[in-house]
Amino acid sequence: MSIEKRKLFITNALPYANGDIHLGHLLGYIQGDIWARFHRMCNSEVHFICADDAHGAPIMIRAEKLGITPKELINKAQQDHLKDFEDFHIKFDNYHTTDSEENRKLVSDIYLKLKAADLIETREIQQFFDEEKAMFLPDRFIKGECPKCHAKDQYGDNCEVCGGVYQPTELINPFSAVSGNKPVMKGSEHFFFKLSDDRCVKFLRDFLANSDRLQPEAANKMKEWLGTEEENKLSDWDISRDAPYFGFPIPNEPNKYFYVWLDAPVGYLASLANYIDKNPQYNFAEYTEREAAEKAGTEMVHFIGKDIMYFHTLFWPAMLNFSGYRLPTQYAVNGFITVNGAKMSKSRGTFITARSYLDEKLNPEWLRYYFAAKSSGAIDDLDLNMEDLVNRVNADLVGKFINIASRTSKFVSSIFNNQLSTFAEETSELLNTIRGMKATILAHYEDRNFAAAMREIARGCDLVNESFDTTKPWELAKDEAQHVRLQSLCTSYLEAFRLLSIYLFPVLPETIKNIGEYLNCDLSSFDATEKSVENTTINTYEHLMKRIDLKQLEQLVERNKASLEAAEPVKKAEKTSKKKEAPIVEEGFINIDDFAKVDLRLGKVLRCDFVEGSDKLLAFTVDLGEEKPRNIFSGIRSAYGEPQLLIGKYVIVVANLAPRKMRFGVSEGMILSASLDGDLALLTTLSELKPGAKIS
Repeated sequence: MSIEKRKLFITNALPYANGDIHLGHLLGYIQGDIWARFHRMCNSEVHFICADDAHGAPIMIRAEKLGITPKELINKAQQDHLKDFEDFHIKFDNYHTTDSEENRKLVSDIYLKLKAADLIETREIQQFFDEEKAMFLPDRFIKGECPKCHAKDQYGDNCEVCGGVYQPTELINPFSAVSGNKPVMKGSEHFFFKLSDDRCVKFLRDFLANSDRLQPEAANKMKEWLGTEEENKLSDWDISRDAPYFGFPIPNEPNKYFYVWLDAPVGYLASLANYIDKNPQYNFAEYTEREAAEKAGTEMVHFIGKDIMYFHTLFWPAMLNFSGYRLPTQYAVNGFITVNGAKMSKSRGTFITARSYLDEKLNPEWLRYYFAAKSSGAIDDLDLNMEDLVNRVNADLVGKFINIASRTSKFVSSIFNNQLSTFAEETSELLNTIRGMKATILAHYEDRNFAAAMREIARGCDLVNESFDTTKPWELAKDEAQHVRLQSLCTSYLEAFRLLSIYLFPVLPETIKNIGEYLNCDLSSFDATEKSVENTTINTYEHLMKRIDLKQLEQLVERNKASLEAAEPVKKAEKTSKKKEAPIVEEGFINIDDFAKVDLRLGKVLRCDFVEGSDKLLAFTVDLGEEKPRNIFSGIRSAYGEPQLLIGKYVIVVANLAPRKMRFGVSEGMILSASLDGDLALLTTLSELKPGAKIS
């Protein structure tokens, strides 16, 4: 199989210049890099583009605290981010910044075209104002309770728990993240993009109709956001901010600036423009302007996290469409990273930055392989289980793949002076099978089902190692009369290793580069599968990859904990002056704040089964109104002998209980029941509300 040559403009979500790259970020960047490398190997024209998201009040405020200018802050962040990407072998063709002249021109052009299309409107709004800091508060500096799912400590523009988008004024019990004080309301004139306009709604419904753009889960979420034909759920989008603000000024509007989320995605186009200025053999219009892009057959593919899907699938395409620019061809949306079954946590040491991982001398390709082996192309969250990472690297990558070269090379070097011969006839079926895997592996890469590609490659490694064990080269080496056969077998096994290396190049570029030097051949193109190692001279084998020790990962976690603990005294000192005295509560009682910490939700039982190997547990699958149902184990088997009768029932779930890893799997919450004298009964409700309803 050969993949059609394409003209691809591939982007990754822009990292914010106010923070470090961490493992949660790396998932999307590694997925994007694998796909870009795959298409380069297919001889497609690939432009893999990214930039730092460099505007917004958070950057302005942090720079002020550090005593430097915002420009100095974002320049340093850009250098640090680019170094992290390079060290994880993420090969962008261009890495730019949204704080650029290219971006300013494009943002102004898009805004003025939207204004000319009567899609910009000015309104007097009431906005949160921090009296102590004498500034209007940007969305990310207002926090409170989500008005949709009631999660605590959420930002003023969208909820990290339910993904909902709202106005900061909708937050419950809002407070300033800058001073900690309750903000006041103050009037200001703002500019809105009229996303609720009938033209935008119709366009977005048509845009959604092309289902090839989105994974099924993303398309369903977009349908939910759009609402039905009778009920338009879209709201107009506030695209302006008041001075002081670090960003681009709105043309002809004193003291008004573009909201960072308006200029951030335009940064994709700006980074491409910067790249093409340096590479004039390419045509910017063919990748960005609607008619030119259609004629040239170019594609624009966005790799993004699910937390920014709302902006990318609604605001962004509408902006592009009504300003005459081309539309995204496809989205590759990834889920979140959990570590050992739980959210990344600074206190647990599992909020791991890219740099702290590298500082422990951990091989970045271990993580690249693990992420590939767990990426199915769906939007599922990915759990970085430390023991699983060790097992996959040591068993699959080193024990199966690298082992082929390791065990073969000793005979080639010591007996045949690194000279290969022709293939052994007895391995013809094996080699045909390995060559025949190419079509399947390429199809999996194209579908971004990297996990399936890794499984197919692992199957090929198993076949080679099984053949090696069957032919027993170590015994042939003892008999000089068998050396001709031994040399042919070694040639066949190294040919299989060469083919498998080509298949792995998008995932392990540095390791495969070293393998290419060992085998004296180029492995960076799928065209190379048509060649072979027959009758060639290779180099002496040198160690290609070491095994990973779980202790190394445990040390990484411990050092992250130590880093947080070292910073805690400073944070505590900062908070001491503002800390309010806690109310006195009599022993045996809790106060309202204690109760508010428990997030109780109504859940609908979708499935209930016995747990094999346990006489106490039932396994529940419960709908809590989230993107995917939760799996919960509950020790109530003695009370419910027929678990299928619980399907469809409504139960009360402690939704914010930390996931617990059990022998049977991970339990993602707790189902409440009442007991008296050993009798158990599930708690439920009289009325069947929507799953996810908050109990208070």
